[in-house]
Amino acid sequence: MQLSVVIPLLNEQDSLIELADWIKRVLEHSNYSYEIIFIDDGSTDNSWKVIAALCQQDERIKGIKFQRNYGKSAALNTGFNAAIGDVVITMDADLQDSPDEIPELYALIASGEYDLVSGWKQKRLDNALTKNLPSKLYNWANRKISGIHLHDMNCGLKAYRSEVVKHIEVYGEMHRYIPVIAKWAGYRRIGEKKVKHYERKFGTSKFGLERFVNGFLDLLTISFVSRFGKRPMHFFGSIGIAMFFIGGLVSLWLIIEKIMKLYTHAYVRNVTDQPLYYLALTAMIIGAQLFLAGFLGELIIRNSPHRNTYLIAEEINLP
Repeated sequence: MQLSVVIPLLNEQDSLIELADWIKRVLEHSNYSYEIIFIDDGSTDNSWKVIAALCQQDERIKGIKFQRNYGKSAALNTGFNAAIGDVVITMDADLQDSPDEIPELYALIASGEYDLVSGWKQKRLDNALTKNLPSKLYNWANRKISGIHLHDMNCGLKAYRSEVVKHIEVYGEMHRYIPVIAKWAGYRRIGEKKVKHYERKFGTSKFGLERFVNGFLDLLTISFVSRFGKRPMHFFGSIGIAMFFIGGLVSLWLIIEKIMKLYTHAYVRNVTDQPLYYLALTAMIIGAQLFLAGFLGELIIRNSPHRNTYLIAEEINLP
């Protein structure tokens, strides 16, 4: 199969029929073999009933329903596992992403030039104060920390080689940083394409301003986990040894200084009466604790492999 379109959603009952028809019209015009996978992330409206009806009408449309709301990352990860297309396209269900972009995104991946292509909503139709400006600051911080030069890393419209989505795991709220996860998994051919952005026709946005604070914290997390997730001793151990070494040198200097003053019959303060001694002792204790944290982290990684599981209530048209 050439193409899988993965669509996570939450309470988007009004847009699903129009979206499905739009995608089918575009893909059939291009003569692609395809599947459309809707992942209902615990909707409380009639989204699942609409998906079930669409699945009955067309076997190429598939549905997965979560027992409860797990978040967009969980929905994407489950959709990636279910996808069987050579190229995987992700997009939001609110009709703000245009299916007309799919053929060009597909071509960029199918050509072998890229592993991942992210959409860039250069002209956004969101509120400038609450979304546009924070988004620009957020993407600027992303570029500086991750080293990936994308203008719109959080755009839901992306295209992937199938191998990429099968070799990464998206959890928590890490869907914002799939390009970073892919880069650290070894997929470095990452590009972007300008895409059209539409105003929301139905419902309301699921994201508030808090996503930018949470997003920055998630970026720090994924940067740390990407570099040291499999080797925590390299991070904690190196800092711990450095602090222990510095504290030890200061303590040794205080002792040598006391011996020299005793030899010259100068006034001598007790080592334990000097604040510097306690700072050195604190540094040595913290250094030992950091080294131990790295050691325990190594043991946990080697003996407790972690996998995320999500309770799926129903599936339609999936093997």
